[in-house]
Amino acid sequence: MSTIVAIVGRPNVGKSTFFNRMIQRRDAIVDAVSGVTRDRHYGKSEWNGREFSLIDTGGYVLGSDDIFEAEIDKQVELAIDESDAIVFVVDVEAGITGMDEDVANLLRKAKKPVFLVVNKVDNAMRVNDAVEFYSLGLGEYYCISSINGSGTGELLDDLVKALPEKEEKEEIDLPRFAVVGRPNAGKSSFINALIGEERNIVTDIAGTTRDAIDTKYNRFGFDFNLVDTAGIRKKSKVKEDLEFYSVMRSVRAIEHADVCLVVVDATRGFDAQIQNIFWLAERNRKGIVVLVNKWDLIEEKSSNTPKEFEAHIKKQLEPFTDIPVVFISALTKQRIFKAIETAVEVYQNRSQKIKTSVMNDTMLPIIENYPPPAYKGKFVKIKYCMQLPTPQPQFVFFCNLPQYIRDPYKRYVENQLRTQFDFTGVPIQIYFRKK
Repeated sequence: MSTIVAIVGRPNVGKSTFFNRMIQRRDAIVDAVSGVTRDRHYGKSEWNGREFSLIDTGGYVLGSDDIFEAEIDKQVELAIDESDAIVFVVDVEAGITGMDEDVANLLRKAKKPVFLVVNKVDNAMRVNDAVEFYSLGLGEYYCISSINGSGTGELLDDLVKALPEKEEKEEIDLPRFAVVGRPNAGKSSFINALIGEERNIVTDIAGTTRDAIDTKYNRFGFDFNLVDTAGIRKKSKVKEDLEFYSVMRSVRAIEHADVCLVVVDATRGFDAQIQNIFWLAERNRKGIVVLVNKWDLIEEKSSNTPKEFEAHIKKQLEPFTDIPVVFISALTKQRIFKAIETAVEVYQNRSQKIKTSVMNDTMLPIIENYPPPAYKGKFVKIKYCMQLPTPQPQFVFFCNLPQYIRDPYKRYVENQLRTQFDFTGVPIQIYFRKK
């Protein structure tokens, strides 16, 4: 059971600095993938052996000051609904503002653990100034300085104690395919088209109200759970098109999935919001299939061919372009089973285990033909490689000077691995280690 901690508060109180400090602690950040600076508002953190997802709401509020308040209220309400714990950040330099009081009023009604964090407390004078925040009525507060990290240890100790215990899964673990995407892209229509056509549905398991709806499903002689993020209950007060909303909804479904079916609305294109959701799946190392829905509407109107559209999508995804793209129409049921068949293939690609002897026989001759370029006059020799025993594909190459292997060569090795063994739709990680 993944737990989500949301960071809320008005602009400029240091939420992002706090967020960055949290996700960089002990390299707990999900990725350091070259070229992925696109979405920095979601990360994973770990403290005392408890891992949790952290969402910085600050990154999603855009607009002038008068728009801020309405947006922040929406986000706080959403954070209350969707997260397991809330960190409310205020600024000791500014003292209590009207906007802080608004947020506090919303949080007092929350039935979730709320941690009031007074930021920018970096000397004894400011510790005394922080006392006024008692008047917000949220109980004890934590004095921290996001810049230098003081006070964060005590906060994290209490935060992880308050997180819900992981629930044990009772049912047999079936592969989980999550249908994700921005609102109104046709996620529900896709699932309804699948389930309506085939009556192979076995059970409807409603998760907790926060979780997505799981539907057990059988196709191509293969049992799996279909996870519908659109099935998460609708929020009356949150505008459907809020980017933050889609991301928040997708986080849990993605973290629990084996393969993510990323539904793109062909009429809107592969926009920034859907890219955020794609990179979220990639950073969590899930199998990915891109489904371009409503293709029937495009075919009628334009000369845009699937090839051009696919090339445009892959251009946005560089350097990770080994992704299947399926053009579907949930309305006319065009290629919806092709989509599931592709997801099954990606699941099998992600699950494959390559024997060490096969890895070495295949990869070492390729590396010998094109060894890593010399760096500072030093030659790197790669002697041995193997797949690590992890749920997602990770490989280690042992060599004499791993520190001299540059990113372009790592990408070359990854491309060769993809050419030799089918990892279409699957993010893979490669490590170079000293023998």
